[in-house]
Amino acid sequence: MGVANPFHIHSRKHPAADAQASETSAPDERVRRESWFRHLLTRPEFAALAGTVMVFIVFGLAAGHSGMFNLDGVMNWSQVAAYLGIISVGACLLMIAGEFDLSIGSMIGFAGMMVALPTMYFHWPIALSIAFAFIGSMLLGALNGYLVMRTRLPSFIVTLAFLFILRGLTLALSVMFADRTIISGVGDVARQDWFAHTFFQGVAFRELFVWLGHVGVIKLLDNGLPLVPGIPKVLLWWFVLAAICAFTLARTRFGNWIFAAGGDANAAKNVGVPVRRVKILLFVLTAFCACLYAVLQVCDIGSAAADRGLQAEFEAIIAAVIGGTLLTGGYGSVVGASFGALIFGVVQIGITYTNIDSDWFRVFLGVMLLFAVLFNHYVRSRVAASR
Repeated sequence: MGVANPFHIHSRKHPAADAQASETSAPDERVRRESWFRHLLTRPEFAALAGTVMVFIVFGLAAGHSGMFNLDGVMNWSQVAAYLGIISVGACLLMIAGEFDLSIGSMIGFAGMMVALPTMYFHWPIALSIAFAFIGSMLLGALNGYLVMRTRLPSFIVTLAFLFILRGLTLALSVMFADRTIISGVGDVARQDWFAHTFFQGVAFRELFVWLGHVGVIKLLDNGLPLVPGIPKVLLWWFVLAAICAFTLARTRFGNWIFAAGGDANAAKNVGVPVRRVKILLFVLTAFCACLYAVLQVCDIGSAAADRGLQAEFEAIIAAVIGGTLLTGGYGSVVGASFGALIFGVVQIGITYTNIDSDWFRVFLGVMLLFAVLFNHYVRSRVAASR
């Protein structure tokens, strides 16, 4: 006879445990599996991504052999997209929070004058003028936000007033000090200043592009320099700003506060979200973005003009809406707004590479805006109905 192993335990599962295990392994009828396409459809940036693909296909067919997609052509339309992308990032976050800033375009012109006037007529170091412009712009943005929160007036009305105030101040101050609406010579001063030249003027990675030219990757000019000297710094600023804001919106508590403030401000207050502080900070951010746009433009072009930034606020809103941001707030994407700006740049510059009359550019923007609004409304209706 064999000896039973004292360490061997013969166990039998209890019927209740078997039932519980079967319930655990069985799929929950309340949980519905969603296809990857349906999930992608509900993403706010889907329409902008699809629109970007469509635009590239159209211009690839219409202007593929015109040089539009050569390296110099890519730099042209991407630079236009980058300028708009910078202000569309700020506009997107503010719209998600349920507010608008119609003073962005006027802030661009005013901030440019805050850089040019002290530099050229009061002989400030341009680095000090740039700091003055950023501080002044952000204080005006805070004032915008404070008035909206304090008076509870629609931000559309308050910022519309600032649109006219800042544009009028820009014109008046430029004529008062310079006796003209364009102030030139700022670019030469910026080239002699380490701070302005390093961060806001010209291109980056110049040595790399020279090397690429000499090894045959980039076409060389007759003087031995590459046709494309480097990456415009506005592109780097756009990438860094968009990356930081996209991460903040998607991965941080402050990003959740932005969505909550735009979705239902009263409910957000009741659960402890500092709605007033969030919205004021976002007004400051839009002013910062407008000033960054102005500083980069003044240092690159070399002048400031009173009419700079005209209608830029509407273009920023269009880019954000094309990118999936709802006009009613509570829903949107920084990535989508960036794709919206990219569509804008490709179309604006791409039309010049075709035989299409450039007057059709605004028509295209209007159609894209209408399509984006209808598509976003459809997606939100389907999402709401499925809950």
